[in-house]
Amino acid sequence: MKIGLVGVGKFSDDFIRLFNLHPDVEEVVLADLDENRVKRSMEKHGIKRGFASYEEMLDNAPELDSIAIFTQRHLHGPMIIEALKRGKHVYSAVPIGCTMDEIKDIVELVNKTRLIYMMGETCYYYPCAIYCREQYKKGAFGEFVYGESQYYHDICEMYDDFARSGGEHWQRVAGIPPMFYPTHSIAMTFSAIDQHALKVSCMGLRDDHSDNIYGEDKNDWQNPFSNETAIFRMSGGGVVRINEFRRVGINKPSSYITCFYGDKGAYECSVTKHTFQRGVASGERPYIEDVGGLINTIEYNEDLKNGTIDMTHDPISVKYIEGFAAIQDRERLPKTMRNTPKFSHYNSHPFLVDDFVRAVTSGKLPPNNAWDAARYMIPGLIAHESALKGGELLDIPDLGGAPEDWERITYEHKDNYEDMSKYYEVECMH
Repeated sequence: MKIGLVGVGKFSDDFIRLFNLHPDVEEVVLADLDENRVKRSMEKHGIKRGFASYEEMLDNAPELDSIAIFTQRHLHGPMIIEALKRGKHVYSAVPIGCTMDEIKDIVELVNKTRLIYMMGETCYYYPCAIYCREQYKKGAFGEFVYGESQYYHDICEMYDDFARSGGEHWQRVAGIPPMFYPTHSIAMTFSAIDQHALKVSCMGLRDDHSDNIYGEDKNDWQNPFSNETAIFRMSGGGVVRINEFRRVGINKPSSYITCFYGDKGAYECSVTKHTFQRGVASGERPYIEDVGGLINTIEYNEDLKNGTIDMTHDPISVKYIEGFAAIQDRERLPKTMRNTPKFSHYNSHPFLVDDFVRAVTSGKLPPNNAWDAARYMIPGLIAHESALKGGELLDIPDLGGAPEDWERITYEHKDNYEDMSKYYEVECMH
């Protein structure tokens, strides 16, 4: 396959490298409005072709069968639609779109053309999400009862990122409603139980900070909220609480599952402490198991074993959210991508790139396809509407699941994680 990547910024740099490394990718082409970015990236990654705009790339490189979109989040929807109309498979950073109409159009186009669309949801491959998804599928939790997940990212930390791409009036874009970017927190829990949301009630925190990002007439969405908390009723009967906070004084992993409860078992997390518990209803003797050896990164476990972590200072520094965790199956990746340099987001990027390439080259549906992406995003749009209405309980439209006759990519489940220990210096705990 040949892929054109648009949006040559800080985040996309690792994806340029990974697409280049994948053995089934013949060529990577770049496009960005900033020609200097394109030139620097071409030199860094050995790219032969670059363009000064998305339109120029689409018009002058018709042989590209795939497009990867890494522009600002509110621009994704129209760009995805344009690529699909031109017969291209599409990978995009999150989210799939920021309006119901955009998302509906994308799902309809994918259904009609059978082109691949995949949303690059990093948290789908976060170790905590993999753990809950695998354990739930095995029946270890029983029936889902309640879960909590969140995305905590203080806006002060993102000033430079927004200013870099948003220009002089970057605050207008930075003030996007938190629930218009909910897919990290939603995907972790929703994907684990394979259910969709039916109803939502959401409350927002009105923000009057001096940076003038949030408030009526201060941003392009008339959005007054920096923080939003939503309660979702799920299709299986359980309840999920989602927090999307952009003004929060906390230093821990930005995206994580706090708790995941079934009627027979439960997972709980506090910073870097991960436990699985079996309750009385399981029919077994109740017990608590430390599963941090599977979920924390190999580097963290090694330093923990050696006593070199200062828990009073920075137990989850960048060092400990780069790299793989034992539960992430590196054996399913092409050999060229198994030992790539560490990157943040718990090294989820190689898995996402491989999913998309496999989907395009096989014609099978990847995880985080158009229907999954819609179910991770639409609940956030309706949640924000609820917050504007003071928490009113609202119904959530559902575009349905993927067609039954469209085969999905599947990966063999590993129960014995010690099989992967040859990649790690730390002993896996299970």
